[in-house]
Amino acid sequence: MTQILAFGEPLAEFNQTRPDSAAWQLGYGGDTSNFCIAAARQGAEAGYIGAVGEDRFGDGLRQLWEAEQVEHTHVVTDEQAPTGVYFVSHDASGHHFDYLRAGSAASRYAPDRLPRRAIASARALHLSGISLAISQSACDAGLAAMEEARAAGVMVSFDTNLRLRLWPLARARAVMREALRMCEVCLPSWDDVTALLDCDDRDFIVDTLLGYGVELIALKMGAQGCYVATLHQRTLVPAYAVEAVDATGAGDCFGGAFVARLVAGDDAVAAARYANVAAALSTTGYGAVASIPHAAAVYGALEKYACAS
Repeated sequence: MTQILAFGEPLAEFNQTRPDSAAWQLGYGGDTSNFCIAAARQGAEAGYIGAVGEDRFGDGLRQLWEAEQVEHTHVVTDEQAPTGVYFVSHDASGHHFDYLRAGSAASRYAPDRLPRRAIASARALHLSGISLAISQSACDAGLAAMEEARAAGVMVSFDTNLRLRLWPLARARAVMREALRMCEVCLPSWDDVTALLDCDDRDFIVDTLLGYGVELIALKMGAQGCYVATLHQRTLVPAYAVEAVDATGAGDCFGGAFVARLVAGDDAVAAARYANVAAALSTTGYGAVASIPHAAAVYGALEKYACAS
């Protein structure tokens, strides 16, 4: 039985190796794939649900998952559509994304392809706003997967990951409101959730999400750390300071590490402390996957982190 499953769109990644450079490094990403790899590197049994094209990039993703021990038998190969691609460029203001994903294999995924038995037997199912934004059929599949998981008592985690290039804000708000009502664990980023709720009051945001029925919130607040909230407790868990060079995938790394530790039995604050360190370490190298730390590196940094807390 796979402990943690994630649904979404895996992508080939071309990451600019330094600002203004003509050199690009080939890698692989996609927020929920990054999440799975992060969970696997922390020792969880992780698996992916989605689709890739019958192309070099689809083969590369399968090779990556195989190497990372991420189960991928529930990833279908679409012979009629390509694997999506994205580019990460860098300048003084940070990192920027450009996508070639219209009509991708993952965007053609539909509810009838869902591995419902695998979902019902997992410990956790993870999705993101991007999982629901890439197409109507993928959105339907994602919501159906969440419904299947909740009916079976499987923990559902959801990262808002708002991408307004993919859908208008009004639709994002409506669909994510429905998703939030079916999720137990919410992992929003500050910029996403303030736009979705049109509010920058931390506790009002938490109150609103709890009002939808979310049981546990880990609000990612960048340099301020992570705000962990339930109906009965709210704790600001400080960030772990590093010299960051590329924040690509840091939120995905946080999510994978956080859910992996929840599944392993940690309480929410301990899981957030661990995930803060994992996410921070992931920003010290380039690319969404290459810099995701393994558990040994995270544990090696936790003592220093505890002193800073």
